[in-house]
Amino acid sequence: MAIPRRLPRLPTATGATKRLAGTLASLLLRMSRRRGASRRDIVSSLLASSSPTAPQTQVFDLLIRTYTQSRKPREAFEAFRLLLDHRVPIPASASNALLAALSRAGWPHLTAEAYRLVLSSNSEVNAYTLNIMVHNYCKILEFDKVDTVIFKMEKRCVFPDVVTHNVMIDARFRAGDVDAAMALVDSMANKGLKPGIVTYNSVLKGLCKHRRLDKAKEVFRAMGQCGVAADVRSFNILIGGFCRVGEVEEAVKFYKEMQQLGVKPDVMDRAAEYLREMRVFGLVPDGVIYTMVIGGFCRPGSMSEALRVRDEMVGCGCLPDVVTYNTLLSGLCKHHRLLDAEELLNEMKERGVTPDLCTFTALIHGYCREGNIEKAFQLFDTLLQQRLRSDAVTYNSLIDGMCRKGDLAKANELWDHMHAREIFPNHVTYSILIDSHCEKGQVEAAFSFLDEMVNKGIVPNIMTYNSIIKGYCRSGNVRKGQQFLQKMRQDNILPDLITFNTLIHGYIKEENMGEAFNVFNIMEKEMVQPDVVTYNMLINGYSEHGNVQEAGWLFKKMGAKGIEPDRYTYMSMINGHVAAGNSKEAFQLHDEMIHRGFAPDDKF
Repeated sequence: MAIPRRLPRLPTATGATKRLAGTLASLLLRMSRRRGASRRDIVSSLLASSSPTAPQTQVFDLLIRTYTQSRKPREAFEAFRLLLDHRVPIPASASNALLAALSRAGWPHLTAEAYRLVLSSNSEVNAYTLNIMVHNYCKILEFDKVDTVIFKMEKRCVFPDVVTHNVMIDARFRAGDVDAAMALVDSMANKGLKPGIVTYNSVLKGLCKHRRLDKAKEVFRAMGQCGVAADVRSFNILIGGFCRVGEVEEAVKFYKEMQQLGVKPDVMDRAAEYLREMRVFGLVPDGVIYTMVIGGFCRPGSMSEALRVRDEMVGCGCLPDVVTYNTLLSGLCKHHRLLDAEELLNEMKERGVTPDLCTFTALIHGYCREGNIEKAFQLFDTLLQQRLRSDAVTYNSLIDGMCRKGDLAKANELWDHMHAREIFPNHVTYSILIDSHCEKGQVEAAFSFLDEMVNKGIVPNIMTYNSIIKGYCRSGNVRKGQQFLQKMRQDNILPDLITFNTLIHGYIKEENMGEAFNVFNIMEKEMVQPDVVTYNMLINGYSEHGNVQEAGWLFKKMGAKGIEPDRYTYMSMINGHVAAGNSKEAFQLHDEMIHRGFAPDDKF
C-alpha cells in the first residue's frame, strides 16, 4: 500500500488530542517504512498531516534520531535537509544526534556541512552541539576550525565547558603541543571552570607520553591541593610513565603511595607492579612468575599485555617453556585470534619447544569454536601421528564442533573412537551429546546417553535435565517434558528459570496458552522468579491470540514485580492492541516506549 500524498490534517490542539496526533504520526513513520516508502515520501506525508501553524517537531525529532540510532547517518542527513527545505524547526536534540552520528562515522566534512545548515537555519544549539563540533575537528587536529566554532557559538551565548576543554587538551597533547595543552588547563580557572579527574588524567597521560615527568609530578601534587583525589588510572599513568624511562624507583614510590591512600589496583596492576619491584631489588623473575602474570592477562582478554610480558620475559633472558606457550595459545584461541595462535605455534617450534597435548587441545578447541572443523581434524591427526595420547577434553572439543555443525553421525563416530581407544567420556561429553540430540528432537537417543551416564555413576546436573525437556518440546511432546519434572525432583534436581521458560515456550508454540499460564503459576509457587523473557513470551502469546486483556494484566504485573519491560514487550503489546482495534492504547504504549528510549523495531 502506497503512502497517500496527503494525510488528513490533524487539528492544532492541546492535551490529549495533541498527544494523540503526535503518537499517530510516530506510528505512521514505522508503517511507511514497512511499506518501502522513500524518505521524501515520509517527510511529505508527515508535513501534510501536521498543522502549518504548529508543525509536530517531536515527530521530526523522532525521525532523525531513529535514523541515527539505526546507524544510518546518511539517511538522517537527507531527511534533515528535506525538513530544512520546508523550513521545519529542528530541535537541538535531533540536530545533535545527527552531528554526533556523522562525526562518529568518520565523516568530519559532512558533519561540518550539517553544522553549517544548523547555523544558517537558525536552529537551536546548545553546549552539546559545541562539544560535538569541537570533538569533530579535534579528531583531525584542525585547531583553527575549533576556534571558529567556539567564536560563533559564543555569539549565540553557548560557552565552552569542562568537557570542551578536556577534548581540546587531549587533542593538543596528541598533536605534540604540550605548551598549548597546559595553557588550556591554566585558562580554565579564569573561566570559572574546575578541572576534574578526567582533565587531570588526560594531562598526566600527555605529559608522561612526552616525557615531561617532572611537570607530571607537579600536576599530580596540584590535584590534591585542588581537592581532586587521584584514582587508580592516575597512578597507573605515572607508574607506567616512570617505568618507560627506567626510573623504576620513582614508579615504586607512587605504587606505595597508592597503597597508603587505599587506592586498590586490580589484580593485574598488582602483578605488573610485583615484576617491577623485583627488578628494582635486582631480582630476575623466573618463568613461573612470568607465566602466572601472562595467564592473568589472558583470562580477561588483555592479549596485547600478555604478549608484551612475553617479550619482556625473552628480553630478560628467560625463555618461555611449553606451559608459557600453552597459556598464550589458550588465551589467543579463547579470544578468537587464531592467526596469531598459528604464528605463536610456529615460533614455539622454531625455538625448539615441543608442542604437547595441551597445545593441540587449545588449538583444536579454538578452531572448532570458529567452525573450522577441517583444520581441527588436521591438528588431531598430527597429534595422533606424534603418538600423543588424547584425552576426553580433546574429544569433547571435536564432538562439540561436529554437533554445532549438525553432523551427529560424525559426533557418534568420535564417541565410538573414544571407546575404542579406552578414553572414557566425562560429564561434559555426555552433556554435549544429550543436548545436541535434543536440539534435533531425538529424545530417545538422548535418553540412551542419559541412562548410560547414570549407570557409570556420573550424576546429571540441571543443564542435562533442561536439555531433555528442550528435546521433548522441540519434538512436540511438551506434556512429556512437563512430566519429566517429576523425575528431576526424584533425583533431587530442582527446576530453574530455564526449565520453566522452556516449557512455557513449548506450550505457546503448541498454541496452548492455558497450559503455558499454568506453568507460569507453578514456577511462582515454587519461588522461581520469572524474568523479562518469561513475561515477553506470555504477553506475545496472548496478544497474538487476541487476548490483550490478559496480556495487559501481565504487563502491569511485571512492572509491579520490578521487572523492566524491553522493546520486545512494548512491540508485543502495541501489535496486540493494533490487531484488536485499540488505537488509543497502542498510541499510549508507543509514546511510553519512545520516552523510555526504545527505538521502534521498524528502522527507517
